[in-house]
Amino acid sequence: MSKFGIYQDKSDISFDTHLAGLEEQTRQLLLTLRTFIKSLGDNVIEEIRPHRIAYAKTLNFRTFVDIQPRNDSLVISVKRGRNEPTSTHVVDSPSKLEAIKKQIADSYSTIR
Repeated sequence: MSKFGIYQDKSDISFDTHLAGLEEQTRQLLLTLRTFIKSLGDNVIEEIRPHRIAYAKTLNFRTFVDIQPRNDSLVISVKRGRNEPTSTHVVDSPSKLEAIKKQIADSYSTIR
């Protein structure tokens, strides 16, 4: 059906797609955050979606963080579990990013 232009194949979406159009500081924040999340463990799964980037720990895709890139900020949603509320943060500076890294690491270690 994609040959009719009804939907776009997932394979056409890349991480670089999200970098396009971001301000330089936001681009650096996203790259720094991506490196940090991938360093949490060998089992981190990155899924690039049209409007966000999701990170999970297992193949049944228990997502522990979602990132929505905006032109001048990142909207980061951190999930600690199915029954726990999601916390959402707007990050627009390196200091705010440093503040949320511990919460992301805790969420990663909590997800089974």
